[in-house]
Amino acid sequence: ADGLKEPLSFHVIWIASFYNHSWKQNLVSGWLSDLQTHTWDSNSSTIVFLWPWSRGNFSNEEWKELETLFRIRTIRSFEGIRRYAHELQFEYPFEIQVTGGCELHSGKVSGSFLQLAYQGSDFVSFQNNSWLPYPVAGNMAKHFCKVLNQNQHENDITHNLLSDTCPRFILGLLDAGKAHLQRQVKPEAWLSHGPSPGPGHLQLVCHVSGFYPKPVWVMWMRGEQEQQGTQRGDILPSADGTWYLRATLEVAAGEAADLSCRVKHSSLEGQDIVLYWVD
Repeated sequence: ADGLKEPLSFHVIWIASFYNHSWKQNLVSGWLSDLQTHTWDSNSSTIVFLWPWSRGNFSNEEWKELETLFRIRTIRSFEGIRRYAHELQFEYPFEIQVTGGCELHSGKVSGSFLQLAYQGSDFVSFQNNSWLPYPVAGNMAKHFCKVLNQNQHENDITHNLLSDTCPRFILGLLDAGKAHLQRQVKPEAWLSHGPSPGPGHLQLVCHVSGFYPKPVWVMWMRGEQEQQGTQRGDILPSADGTWYLRATLEVAAGEAADLSCRVKHSSLEGQDIVLYWVD
């Protein structure tokens, strides 16, 4: 099985923080579903490729063009937002978040998206070939769209990026990253004590780390009985692209003896990991 769930998307996230009229910060990243593949180095204005396959099948020329386009657009966006901040009633400090990209359904491109949020709320989005306000965002958003839609040439470039460049790129990226994305990495598991939940009670912790792909099943057991009190944490990313999870169980001190933690994962091919609690 592939390590990424359907529908697959490639998207770029741009977070621009405006602290005051002259001080701003810029974070840009590229993502294949929930795996980060690219980042933008603001100092050198270059794209950083996080995996050997992050270039997909684009040539160096194409990357150079995209870099230049990106550099110009970032500068222009900052300038534009600064210039119109007062008129749009954006109050410092404020944050603009943009996410844009395209989606694949069973191997075919199924659509693209581009949304802009102001202070974390939906503000405007790009549909077909122009910007539209979200109704909830009121007159500020209407005015913002009016400003953005004055430049049809820019909108055509945006449309082209979403409907042509992105779909070509995601197909090449999936192909280039196939071995990495379809790999199976076995989890390691170990047990530990958590912080005491109270007198005469224990918190048992089962750690599962280093597994790929993401889907995993972890449960505290008594014999063949699943312990319904098992609390699963979030599945967290590790730096090497694998995943980590912890599952905890609270029990009375005398009742820990015959408990075990069981882990199922596609890489184990049916050979579950079972660890017995030893006091």
